[in-house]
Amino acid sequence: MLVLVAPGQGAQTPGFLTPWLDLPGVEDRLREWSAAIGLDLVHYGTNADADEIRDTAVAQPLLVASALVSARQLFPAAGDFARLVGAAAGHSVGELAAAALTGVLPEQSAMELVRKRGLAMAEAAAITETGMAALLGGDPEVVVPHLEKLGLTPANVNGAGQIVAAGTAAQLAALAEDKPEGTRKVVALKVAGAFHTHHMAPAVSALEAAVQELSPAEPHTRYVSNKDGGVVTSGAEVVRRLVGQVANPVRWDLCMETFKELGVTALLEVAPGGTLTGLAKRALPGVKTLALKSPADLDAARELIAEHAAPAGSPAE
Repeated sequence: MLVLVAPGQGAQTPGFLTPWLDLPGVEDRLREWSAAIGLDLVHYGTNADADEIRDTAVAQPLLVASALVSARQLFPAAGDFARLVGAAAGHSVGELAAAALTGVLPEQSAMELVRKRGLAMAEAAAITETGMAALLGGDPEVVVPHLEKLGLTPANVNGAGQIVAAGTAAQLAALAEDKPEGTRKVVALKVAGAFHTHHMAPAVSALEAAVQELSPAEPHTRYVSNKDGGVVTSGAEVVRRLVGQVANPVRWDLCMETFKELGVTALLEVAPGGTLTGLAKRALPGVKTLALKSPADLDAARELIAEHAAPAGSPAE
């Protein structure tokens, strides 16, 4: 059973879209979305530097666009995704890519929504100097209370020995000086705010207004939610969770538990892949993983799909 996943913010690197533009139709599609959302995805994906694409309002649409154009190379025909993929999920902003890939939202609607999401979260992040840091190693039962003692939120519980803390610059500085027992390292992340915390409450209000115009469809493939790792079978509920998740922790550990319960045998991460396959290698032993980093990985991805595409039941099961 094949699971497809889409990465979240921080996965982007300068120029990562450049090789994809050589594929037929990719540049045209990116330019079409760029016009629709008022953001030059081609420029930011090819020529922009690390600071430019660190901007939340830029990074989020760029990541969703990358996930969609890379997935389309593997599932070009209508119905291919539903026929071949057993479940899909995205990490944080990657959930919008997953919503489009599972048929909940049209691709352009997902792009328009992620643009609004990025702008709203950037605006919320500008109110207070905040950020995020990954803690590697340590027992969650020790790490989480330690973070809460410092006033930090465990914003991403990623499993495989990784928890991401979020809060103010002062709180993160205190964490760097006072790591939880058993934590090997604290690594500052290339994000511009304390996402998935109460600091993002203003963005939730903006997104609640933005989704009123959407008409979500029911997912044709199991959609696994960051909220609790649950399989969501209602398109309206997927959208409701997309809104609320902005200010609530990402439970990727529970998503991976669900993949395991569904009988996953292979996990494919769309571009710019790497982060989620790294977590899966540690948390899902025996599961084949592949990160779609560039078009050079497409043949290997197609082989993985051919070998493991056997959805175990309908999205409702």
